[in-house]
Amino acid sequence: MSSNTPAASSAGVSPSIANANVQDVSQNASQVDRLVLEYLRARGHKNAEAGLLEAIESGSTEGAGNTLSSDDLIKGLAVFAQKPSRPGENVLKDSSSVLQELSTMGNPSSIQTLIASLGTAGAEEILSLDPTDKHEGFRELESWVEGSLDMYKPEFLPMLFPIFCHFYLDLVQKGFKEAALHFHATFSPSLAPTHNVTLHHLSTLMLPSHVQNDDLAQRFRNEKYVIRMSRSGFSLLIGWLTEGVGGETPGAGEGFSGEKGKRGRAAVMRVVNNHLRFDVTSASATSVSPHAWEESTGLLSSLIPATAAQSNDSPVVPNPHTFNSSKGELKLGPAPISEELRAETERVLREQAMLERDPNAQYDAHFTRPQPLPGVVSPIEADLLPHPPSFKTIDVQREVEKVRDARKWIRLDPSALTSVDLNSTQGTSARSKALPSICAYTLHDVGEGAPCCTFSSDISLMAAGFSESYIRLWSLKGEKLRGLRSDASPDVADSSGVSRLLEPDGSSTRKLVGHSGPVYSLSFDPLGGSAAPPKYLLSASADATTRLWSLDTMTNVVAYRGHQNPVWDVQWSPMSTYFATASRDRTARLWSTDRTTALRIYVGHLSDVDCVRFHPNSLYLATGSSDWTARLWDVQRGTCVRVFIGHQGTLSALAISPDGRYLASAGEDLAINLWDLGSGRRVKKMTGHAASIYSLAFSAESSLLVSGGADWTVRCWDVRSAGSQAKSHENGANGSQTFRPAEESNETTDLLATFPTKRTPVINVHFTPRNLCLAAGYHLPLEPR
Repeated sequence: MSSNTPAASSAGVSPSIANANVQDVSQNASQVDRLVLEYLRARGHKNAEAGLLEAIESGSTEGAGNTLSSDDLIKGLAVFAQKPSRPGENVLKDSSSVLQELSTMGNPSSIQTLIASLGTAGAEEILSLDPTDKHEGFRELESWVEGSLDMYKPEFLPMLFPIFCHFYLDLVQKGFKEAALHFHATFSPSLAPTHNVTLHHLSTLMLPSHVQNDDLAQRFRNEKYVIRMSRSGFSLLIGWLTEGVGGETPGAGEGFSGEKGKRGRAAVMRVVNNHLRFDVTSASATSVSPHAWEESTGLLSSLIPATAAQSNDSPVVPNPHTFNSSKGELKLGPAPISEELRAETERVLREQAMLERDPNAQYDAHFTRPQPLPGVVSPIEADLLPHPPSFKTIDVQREVEKVRDARKWIRLDPSALTSVDLNSTQGTSARSKALPSICAYTLHDVGEGAPCCTFSSDISLMAAGFSESYIRLWSLKGEKLRGLRSDASPDVADSSGVSRLLEPDGSSTRKLVGHSGPVYSLSFDPLGGSAAPPKYLLSASADATTRLWSLDTMTNVVAYRGHQNPVWDVQWSPMSTYFATASRDRTARLWSTDRTTALRIYVGHLSDVDCVRFHPNSLYLATGSSDWTARLWDVQRGTCVRVFIGHQGTLSALAISPDGRYLASAGEDLAINLWDLGSGRRVKKMTGHAASIYSLAFSAESSLLVSGGADWTVRCWDVRSAGSQAKSHENGANGSQTFRPAEESNETTDLLATFPTKRTPVINVHFTPRNLCLAAGYHLPLEPR
C-alpha cells in the first residue's frame, strides 16, 4: 500500500455514512436548495456542494432550537400582558378595558418596551399617515355640521375651512399627492362660494417643497386659526369629537360610532388641538347675528397689531374689537374751513342771489356751515395736514359750487320702497324716489382689457387705463383736448403763455403714453370740485411708478418712485396736495405733489395692499388688502387705528360715505361689508353679486350704495335698512333677469335693484355731486365658435 493510502480514510467516516448524511441534509433542505445541490453534484462541483450542505445543516440546526408556536408568535408581535389568575390569556386584547386593566396591573415591562419602541414620533404621528382617515373625518364633520340645529350652523360652518386646509396640506406634506387631489376635488365645491381664491391657490401646492415655500401655507402651519363659538356650541363640538354624539342623519349606517368614524374624528381632533384656537363667548347662539361669527374668525394673531398691554405671545385670544376700542374715539366729522374762506363764500353767494333774483338763494348760506351728526366728533384746523395758509379763487369757486350742488341734488330715499308693490303705480313713483338715474359708458374694441376707469369731479372728463401701458382721455362735453406742440419751448412764464404753445387743433379724445406696464388706477385732481375741470391726473402702474400728468399740456410732469412692486391703486386726498398709493410690496404710502419721495409709509398688512381711500376730512386713510382685512390709518401719525376683519377673500374695492361714518368694503368672497368707523364693528353683510366686485360708491346723502362688478351688473343697496338673508327672487327691480338665473339666489333684502348690461363688466361707478350715477366698463365680444 502506498504511503498516501491511509490519508484517504483519515476522516474516520466511511463513504456510505457520508452519503447518508448528505441525503439527510438534502431532505431537510428546501426544494430550491435541493435543485441547486443536484445541479452541483451533476456538474462535479464537490467543494461548492460541500459548502452549501454545511450552510444548510448549520441553518437548520440553529432554526430548530428557535422554532415558535403560533401562540408564542402572537405574544412576540402583540402587546401581551397576563394575570396570575388567568395564565396564558392576553388581558389587553379588548380595547375597551385596556385602561382599567393597566391600572390594576401597575406598569408591565412589555408596555414599557412598546412605549420605548415608538420613539419621538409617537402614536399620533403614526396614525396621521393614513390618508383615508382625513377623507372620512372631513366627510363626517360636514355631515355633523349639516345635521346640527339651524341656530348652531353659523358658528360651526367657519370651522370647516381651516380643517380642510390642514388636511390638504398634511396629505401633500406626507407625499400623498393623489389622495390630496381627490380630497380637494371631493370637498372644495362646498367651500368655493366664499373661499374660491384660496382653494385655487391650495390646489397649486402639490409637493412638500411647495408647502414649505408658500407664505399662506406657512401661516396656516405656524399660526392658530381663531374660531369664535358659543359655550353651548363648543360643548356640542367636544361631545361629537369625543363620543360621536349628535348630527347623524337617518339611513347613515353606523353613523359616527363605527371604527372609521372613530379614526376620522381622531384626525379632526388632531387638527383642532394643534391648529385651532376657540374664542368661547358666554353669549347664546341665538343672540348673535349669523354673520357676526366671521368677525373674530381667522389667523388673527398676526392680523391684529399688539397693544401695549398685550404681546403676540399673550394667552388672551386676539380680538379686533378689543384692539379697536383701545384706540379711542375718532374724529369723523367734516373738515373745518377757515373763517376767511367761509366769509368770502357767503359774500359770493349773496351776490349771485342778487344777480339771479332768486328768492330761495338767500337760504344757501347755511350750507356753508354743515351741522355735525350726533355723537360724531369734528376735527379742528390744527388736526389737518399742512396746507397753504391763504385760500385761492379756485377754493372759493369750489365752496360756492358745493353749496349750489347741495341745494339742487336729487334726494334718494330708499325707505320709499318699503311696503310698496313695485308693480303698481305707487311702486313706479317710489322707485323714482329711491333709485338713481344711471348713465353708463361702454368701451368697445378693447384688446387686452381696461383695468381701470374714472370720472372727474365736474364730469367733464373720463379717463381709462389699459393693459397696453397707455391712458386715454375723453371729453364728455365734446370739447377739444389740445396738447403741446412738438416744437414748443418748455420755458413758460405764466398760464397765458401755455395756451400759445398748444396745438391749434385737437380732438375729444387724447392718448397719454409714459408707463412701461399695465395702468391699474387713475385719479383726477379734486381741487376744483364740480366748479372747474381738473388740472392734473395721477396714474399707477405695474412698472412700480405713479405718474402725475398735466391736463393743460397733456404731458407727464413727475414720476414718483419708491414702491418696489406694482402699484395697484392711487387716490388724491380731498385737500388735493396729497395723494396715497397701494402696492404689492404690502405697504401704502402718502405722497405730496411737491416731493418725489414718500412722506409716510403705512406698514402692517401681511399681503398686497389692493385699494386705498381717504376719509372725507383727510385725517384717515382706509386700505384693503389680500390678507382679507381692511385697516384705517391715522394719516399724520402713520399708526393703525382700526382693523376690520370679516371678509373671506381678497378685498377688491373700498368706499367711505360722504358723512364720514361708514366704510363699505367688497371682496372676492362676493360680499359687501358695511362697517361703522367709530366702533370698528360690522353693521351688516350684503350679498347678491355673482362675480368679482370692482367698484363701490355712496350717494351724496350716504343713504344708498352702488356697486359694479364682473357679473355685468350695477346693483343698488339700502345702507340704512337692517338687511337679512335670502330673497327668493332672481329678477332685478326693473324686471330684467340677472346674470345668474340658473343658480340659487343669495341676495339679501337690502338689495334694492339690479341693472344688467349686455356683456360689460362694470369697472367703475361714480356719483356726481347732484346724485347722478355714472358707470363705465368695457364690452366683451362674443367668442367665435
